[in-house]
Amino acid sequence: MSKIKMINPVVEMDGDEMTRVIWSDIKDILINPYVELKSEYYDLGLPNREATKDNVTVQSAEAIKKYGVGVKCATITPNAQRVSEYNLTSMWKSPNGTIRAILDGTVFRAPILVEGIKPYIPTWTSPITMARHAYGDIYKDVEAKVAKGGRATLVIEDEDGRREIEIFDFGKSSGIVMGMHNTDKSISSFARCCFNYALDVKQDVWFAAKDTISKTYDHNFKDIFAEIYESEYREKFEKAGIEYFYTLIDDAVARAVRSNGGFIWACKNYDGDVMSDMVATAYGSLAMMTSVLVSPDGNYEYEAAHGTVTRHYYKYLKGEETSTNPVATIFAWTGALRKRGELDKIDELVDFADRLDKAVIDTIASGYMTGDLVALYSGKNKAVKLNTVDFMKKIAEKL
Repeated sequence: MSKIKMINPVVEMDGDEMTRVIWSDIKDILINPYVELKSEYYDLGLPNREATKDNVTVQSAEAIKKYGVGVKCATITPNAQRVSEYNLTSMWKSPNGTIRAILDGTVFRAPILVEGIKPYIPTWTSPITMARHAYGDIYKDVEAKVAKGGRATLVIEDEDGRREIEIFDFGKSSGIVMGMHNTDKSISSFARCCFNYALDVKQDVWFAAKDTISKTYDHNFKDIFAEIYESEYREKFEKAGIEYFYTLIDDAVARAVRSNGGFIWACKNYDGDVMSDMVATAYGSLAMMTSVLVSPDGNYEYEAAHGTVTRHYYKYLKGEETSTNPVATIFAWTGALRKRGELDKIDELVDFADRLDKAVIDTIASGYMTGDLVALYSGKNKAVKLNTVDFMKKIAEKL
């Protein structure tokens, strides 16, 4: 058959380690045989981020603003060990944090449900969608070590003048200090993204934070959500038969575990990072979760919600066989291709993305899967563990 043609490119952001290997295999086995792929390529692998002093990350985010759709491979956020391993001149910031700060918006993450893969929490019969604020907090923090006898203060200069608030007098002890921020504009965009998404999918919205402890920072999130909901969305929600409520995050965790799923759980940046991993694992695997950043001005960035699978990569470098789950990365590609097709009115591209998603789900449901899913499988067929490439070839057969 002739390949499906694209009009505009997707912004393609390559990554690191095992997911970088999988990235190439996905294109070779599942996309390029069927689609005349147009992409604007950016190498976000750590060696190239070092070579470009991380400018490549900024360039990729600006490209998403230009073309409207991006797809990103998992990348390394370096710590001290990675600085030594990769001989870095700087402990570069999280690429995801940089891109999200430039695009703003909200990250929506939802589990991929497959017949025969039972969640660890058996009552979760419907997916929980995590809505994660994608700007600020510790991902744009400033932090420092403090020597003995140090004193840390918070200095604010604004239209009301200059204020200095003591954070802590360290006295005879050394320690650490961190400062972080957010903006009312970004929080407002976050709230509207969550409410609009809820109206699209007809699901309740829970927003959870810790305003009893953080009486200014977290409380500001709570107040902005409440104000926007009451003034702009209450009537729409009531008409749609859905609800919005705020609860403390510890209460939200308890309520979520007792629930049947089927709601949107909105969290601040770090809370969303942690809870989306918990939700993904409880549904089966970190590699079985979709993730998309939706910006207020209509840009979309699709990505895998997990890391670079370092342990498997070291096995791969030794020539050992790996059974790494590529599903989240495949769904990042199908999400981007589907959105590109929708925006450019290419029905064949949308249909291809839908069929590839179904081929992935049907392959697992029929008993063929990677090692992480074998212990979770309780379908009618015998579970067959495949290596990464053979699993993708099995998907290609279904496709």
